[in-house]
Amino acid sequence: MASQARAPANSFKSSEPSPRAYLVGGGIASLAAAVFMIRDGDMLGHDITILEQSGKIGGSLDGAGSAQDGYVLRGGRMLESKYLCTFALFSSIPTLDESQTVTQEITQWNETMHTSSDSRLFRDGHRQTAPKFGLSEKHILTLERLALEPERLLDGSTIADQFDAAFLQTDFWFMWCTTFAFQPWHSAIEFKRYLERFIHMVDGFNRLRGILRTRYNQYDSMVRPLHKWLEARGVRFEMNTRVTDIGFTQRDGKSCVENITVHRSGATAEITVRPQDHVLITLGSMTEASTLGAMDQAPALGSKTDGGAWTLWEKIAAGRPEFGNPAVFADHIDQSKWVSFTTTLHNPTMLRLIRDLTGNVPGEGGLITFPNSSWLASIVVPHQPHFIGQPEGVDVFWGYGLAVDKIGDFVKKPMSACSGREIMTEILGHLRITAEAATILESCICIPCMMPFITSQFLPRERGDRPAVLPIGTQNLAFIGQFCEVPDDVVFTVEYSVRSAQLAVYGLLGLQLVPPAVYKGKFDPSVLAKAFRALHDIGA
Repeated sequence: MASQARAPANSFKSSEPSPRAYLVGGGIASLAAAVFMIRDGDMLGHDITILEQSGKIGGSLDGAGSAQDGYVLRGGRMLESKYLCTFALFSSIPTLDESQTVTQEITQWNETMHTSSDSRLFRDGHRQTAPKFGLSEKHILTLERLALEPERLLDGSTIADQFDAAFLQTDFWFMWCTTFAFQPWHSAIEFKRYLERFIHMVDGFNRLRGILRTRYNQYDSMVRPLHKWLEARGVRFEMNTRVTDIGFTQRDGKSCVENITVHRSGATAEITVRPQDHVLITLGSMTEASTLGAMDQAPALGSKTDGGAWTLWEKIAAGRPEFGNPAVFADHIDQSKWVSFTTTLHNPTMLRLIRDLTGNVPGEGGLITFPNSSWLASIVVPHQPHFIGQPEGVDVFWGYGLAVDKIGDFVKKPMSACSGREIMTEILGHLRITAEAATILESCICIPCMMPFITSQFLPRERGDRPAVLPIGTQNLAFIGQFCEVPDDVVFTVEYSVRSAQLAVYGLLGLQLVPPAVYKGKFDPSVLAKAFRALHDIGA
C-alpha cells in the first residue's frame, strides 16, 4: 500500500474550475469510487461521469428478467463479516425503501437467515451433512507451507504444481474449488491468498457457516441502492458508451491522461481531460462477452473482441509494462470459462423436493455440489423471492458447472453445448428426481449463460502482470477492479473491487485516509487452532 502513496492533489482556489472525474466501466468498483469521491473527498456529484459500454449499471453484479421470460443471474459473489471495505461503503447507503442502510439490512437479514448447510455435497441421491475433508498429512503440510511461503516463490505456479493428484479427489477440494471456482490449473498465488484470507472460515467450511447473503439478489440489494444514491447527487451515467482509447501526454516527467476516446450512437467522440481531472479505469472484465442461451438453445462462446474492456487494456498497455499484461488473463478462454444457469420455476414441486432431499429450506443451505458430476455442477436455492417484484408462486434458483467441456452423466453432451432443458435434465438426474421430472421441465424456464472470462483473474500470473492501483510514473490515472494489484486481498470478491476503488480515490485526491486493513486471521491463535482441528477432521 505504501508503494502506491502519492503527494496530495493540487488545491484549487474557488475561482478555478473544480476537478472532474471520469470512471471507465459501470461495475461495483466505479460505483464505489464515486461514493468515496463524494463522501470522503467532497467532490460534487455532477463532476463525476461514469462511462459504461452496456445499457445497464452494475457490471458482474447483475440481475434481470421476469417471471414470464425467466430471470437471469450470471453469478453471485459470497459475502462474509471481514469484508470491512464493503460494509463501510454500504454503511452510508440507504436501502431502496430508505428504511435502513444496506449494511444494516445485510446484518439483520443474516441474523435471521443463518447459512448452515445440511447438504454441502450430494452423492448418488443422498446428502452429505458436514462432510469430512479427507486430507492426508502430506496435504495439510502443503497447505501450511503455502500459507507461509512468500508469493515471489510461486510466480507462474499452479495449484496442480503444489499438490499431488490425490488432493484433487478429496472432499476438501470439491468443497473449496466449487465455493470459490478454482481449477487445478489456476494460480497457486491466488490459492494461497484465499487460504490466508479465509482461514477463519475453515472451521465450519463444510457447512458454509459464516457466509452472508443479501436479502435479494446482489443487483437489487446492492447495485440499485448505490445507483439511486449516486443519481440523487447528480453523478452522470453515460450508458451505451464504449471507451476505445486513452490519450496520454507528459507533464512534469509523468504520464497524464489528456483525452478519452468514446464510441456511442454510431459515432466517435473525444472527451478532453484537464490536468486537474481524474481518470479511473476498470481493467478487464470477468463477464465480458457473456452470452445467454434459452430453454432449447445453448449459449454461444464469445471472445475478447465482443466487448471493449479487454481491447482497451491491450491498447493502453502496449509499450507500457507498468500497465500490466492483459494477455495473461484474456488469451486462455479454455482455462477461464464456465457456464452458469438461472432457473425460474412456475411449480413448487422442485423446491419442495430439494428441501426434503437436503434438509434445508430456501436460503438456508447455500451451495449444493454434486461431486460425482462430470460437469462438477452445483446449485444454490436462495430465499424467495430472490428478485424485487418476483410474483408469489414463482421461484428462482441458480447453478453452475466448472468442467463445461466434459460429457454429462445423464445428458451425453458437454455442458457448454447444452440448452437450458438439457442442463435441467442433468441436474434432475443428479438429484434422482424422476417421477416429477417431466412436470418440472414443462413448467420451468432455464437460461444458461456462457462466460468466457469468468475465472480469468485466477489464471497463473507473475509479478507485474497486474498493475498497481496507482501506476508508477502516472499523475491523474488509477486502475480499479479485479485485474489491478491489491496486496493481500483476494480477487473474485466484491471486497476486492471496493478496496481498489478506495485506494484509487484516496490516492488520486491526496486524502490522508487509508482503507481498513485486510483481516489476517493467521495471526490469531484461536483461529489457527480451530483451522488445525478442522483440517485434521477432529470433531467432524
